[in-house]
Amino acid sequence: MEAFERTIQLIGEDAFERLQQARVILFGVGGVGGWTAETLIRSGVGHLTLVDYDTVQESNLNRQLVATAGCIGEEKVSAMRRRLLEVIPTADIQTVQCEYNEQTYGQFDFSGYDLVIDAIDNVSSKVRLIHEATHSGTPLLSSMGAGRKVDVSQVRVSGFGKVAGCPLARAIRKKMKATGLYPQRKFPCVWSPEQVLNQSGQRAAKGTVAPIVGMFGMMLAGLALQILQNKEKEVDTASEKE
Repeated sequence: MEAFERTIQLIGEDAFERLQQARVILFGVGGVGGWTAETLIRSGVGHLTLVDYDTVQESNLNRQLVATAGCIGEEKVSAMRRRLLEVIPTADIQTVQCEYNEQTYGQFDFSGYDLVIDAIDNVSSKVRLIHEATHSGTPLLSSMGAGRKVDVSQVRVSGFGKVAGCPLARAIRKKMKATGLYPQRKFPCVWSPEQVLNQSGQRAAKGTVAPIVGMFGMMLAGLALQILQNKEKEVDTASEKE
């Protein structure tokens, strides 16, 4: 396929065929997940399931790939699917319009996928997803918090046990301890230790920008491509129960 000629030249036909056959499920197609989804499809992943409950809002325009002025109010999974098929019309893009939570998690069977990618930011949902995915036989990649960050050079990858200085990771650990929903096995995370201060010298209360969510999303996609080509990078994954 001419669209993937440059990719095949770099990784070879066997690796590319593995990407074409791969089945990936991605939770969250907002700031981080949108960039992940498009990078996977442009790289040759043949089957992608998108899970998100939200709609496109005007406040998403500053950072979310799925968001355009013309699709405000539309379901994010529908808008993302349309965009991806405009890029690669032959891709198999499935959508699930729902929130992954305590009521819906049972409808997802990860045994039918080669990889689970977590790009959601709700703590309870994230803890349940990490628990269920790591108890399955399917590899998991997870994004930690991209909010309140501006320096792309600080974005990195490690096991969840090594994530530090991330309020979302801290909240996840607290929730795991409260619920007993610990991960069964180690898993890589994309994260940043950066702490942005406001004009008063205090940690910034909120805010998210496109370069950071784009970096998080593309790093998740890059790790995914390594795994799907059987070339996964070793990461230091200390105990998740620390």
